[in-house]
Amino acid sequence: MYDLTKFSLRDMTECGVSLRKLGASAQSMEEVANRIVHFFYKNFWDETTDTSAFALVRVFKTHSYAELLSELQQAASTLSGEVEILETTKCLTLLASAGTLPEWNHRQGSRGHQAIPLISEEMVARSPMIAQLIHQLGLEIHNVLTPDPDLLTDLEQRTYNVFHVQDAVGSPYVPAQEEFIVPYGVESVLGFGGVFPSGNLMAVILFSKLKIDRDTADMFKSLALNVKIAMLPFDRTTVFA
Repeated sequence: MYDLTKFSLRDMTECGVSLRKLGASAQSMEEVANRIVHFFYKNFWDETTDTSAFALVRVFKTHSYAELLSELQQAASTLSGEVEILETTKCLTLLASAGTLPEWNHRQGSRGHQAIPLISEEMVARSPMIAQLIHQLGLEIHNVLTPDPDLLTDLEQRTYNVFHVQDAVGSPYVPAQEEFIVPYGVESVLGFGGVFPSGNLMAVILFSKLKIDRDTADMFKSLALNVKIAMLPFDRTTVFA
């Protein structure tokens, strides 16, 4: 078990080794993502309440609309309303989820986050958490929406920063304050990830019931590579279970 209030470099190294192994014998990226969210949910503990340190853990990946499952295409179309979605439109797609409520423990239980169409830079900018996630990781929005083939090698090999909101309550970058953040005791939000060779973005988002300071948040930067290694074999092959 790991304690976020005492998370050390040794803990980070141990955690990274475990994460790297989660891809073994998996049949799809979704299966690996499920192992990842449950690893974080079960292994980071709040000793005071004897419950998980996280209210919710999720893994997202960008995916072209044309390559989504039909039910995810429908979810994306519902969110876009009357705005047209092209086959090449990137959608921020929920691959796996683990959390306090039963419906938070499978991606199909999500309402409004299964496939979020990233139709334009302007529309992404109007979604504060997504825009801030991309910005704090160190990416430009256009790199996510339309990855430049000439820059893929650089984007794929880069080490990314973390998305960190130390004080989630009242933050303009964290939505659903009254519906989720306050009632489920979310203190901080932390995200980390990277870019696959395909140009698609992967991100792990942690909604923590314990306060995460900047020094602890920065240690998660190196865990992104371990998560990516576990998921990488399925980047251009079987994504969904």
